[in-house]
Amino acid sequence: MSVLRQVLCTVILCWIRMSLSITFSWPSFTVNLFKSENTTLHRPMTGTEAALFGSLSSIGAMVGVPIAGLLLDVLGRKKCALLSALIHVLAWSVIVFAKRVEILLACMFVAGISCAVFVVIPVYISEICQPSIRGTMASFMIVSYCLGMLWSYLIGGFLDYNPMCYACLSIAVAGLAMAVFLRESPVFLMRKGREEEAADSIAFYRSTRRDSKTVVQEVDAIRQTLNPEEGEKTEEEEKLKSDSTTEKPKETVSCLQFFKNSQSTRRAATLALILILCSMLQGYVAVCVYAEPLFKEAVPDLSPILCSVLSAIIAIIASLSSAYLVDGLGRRPLMLYSSLGSGICCVLLGSQIQMHWGPPIMTVIIIYSFCFIYTLGAGAVPFVLAAELFVPEISSMMSMLIYELAWFCTFVVLFAFAPLVNLLGLGTLFYIFSVVCFFTTVYTYYKLPETKGLTIDAIQKLFLKK
Repeated sequence: MSVLRQVLCTVILCWIRMSLSITFSWPSFTVNLFKSENTTLHRPMTGTEAALFGSLSSIGAMVGVPIAGLLLDVLGRKKCALLSALIHVLAWSVIVFAKRVEILLACMFVAGISCAVFVVIPVYISEICQPSIRGTMASFMIVSYCLGMLWSYLIGGFLDYNPMCYACLSIAVAGLAMAVFLRESPVFLMRKGREEEAADSIAFYRSTRRDSKTVVQEVDAIRQTLNPEEGEKTEEEEKLKSDSTTEKPKETVSCLQFFKNSQSTRRAATLALILILCSMLQGYVAVCVYAEPLFKEAVPDLSPILCSVLSAIIAIIASLSSAYLVDGLGRRPLMLYSSLGSGICCVLLGSQIQMHWGPPIMTVIIIYSFCFIYTLGAGAVPFVLAAELFVPEISSMMSMLIYELAWFCTFVVLFAFAPLVNLLGLGTLFYIFSVVCFFTTVYTYYKLPETKGLTIDAIQKLFLKK
């Protein structure tokens, strides 16, 4: 029952992420309508407005992510998740009735701000789930994003515009409503000196009594993590302390001070940022952008909607496999072999585009293989690591930096990809992506320790080794 409740709470958080994925995919099947004479808006979009329509949400995310990083330790995990979900609902509430281009573009920017929840969710999940399932639950974030893509393609492909908008609004409202029933993270409550509430939160997520041994042990473990200088205390000492003292908020230590004093934090931060950078530059974003023209060249008779749906289904299968393997096989092997396989696929795809050494259907096979292999490890593991590498004092800021870097890389790739294709050629760019993949493989082999099933204290000790 304990694990089931943690899974259900994770599903609620990932539902919010899924609804945002639908929003990000939404322009891909509505932009042609908005550019046409049959547009539902007051006039057709111009080319520049169409480009903004697809990218303003990413810019909004770059604004929302640092705000979330600042508010996580002020408002708490639950309130930040609710606030992000509320902003998303408000954006869709206006989109449903929007008839002007300018209002629609503003709503896409506002919806992007709600991507602040991308920072909240990994921290939230890592603090409410027990170590044995933490990696699997964190991998559900990738599954939910892929599910959002699939729902987006299905909704856009089979519903008219107005029913589609109401369906998207309903999904966003459902996420907000379900999130109300979550409890605040016990780690946040302990940081604020609210130990009684933290014990209640742990009891809720572990489906046990507040005075159970499990709750007492977890409260003690969080206290030791937040205040390592206190050392271990016996249960009698803890009981005497609780009877003789009142709860007081603990003095906080700045993030910069942690970076200055903690070698393990600096090493973990360097590893996480490099892996995120490499992951975003392995070519997956480019494949998503250029998949349609490549599919049209390879299989011109195949429906673009069907190709998109198949891509999303493959991504879901890969992300589900990753969610199982990340706690079974481990983080390190998944990242290592996924990056190696992605590099091989990039070499094959680049050479196929340039030399056409295989039949046209080979292009489709390579693209789908690349999507599966990348999502299996390189697209998931860095975000799992972002949720578990850092102590509570630094986790909010590091999640903010990691996701800000991810969104910035996405924006740069989307902005620079078309000019680079014209300058170097599409095949050459995939050779460059393969170099990034192979570098990631080598870096992972030498620098990434295995963190499967470890507590935060044990993970930190890995980064203290020479």
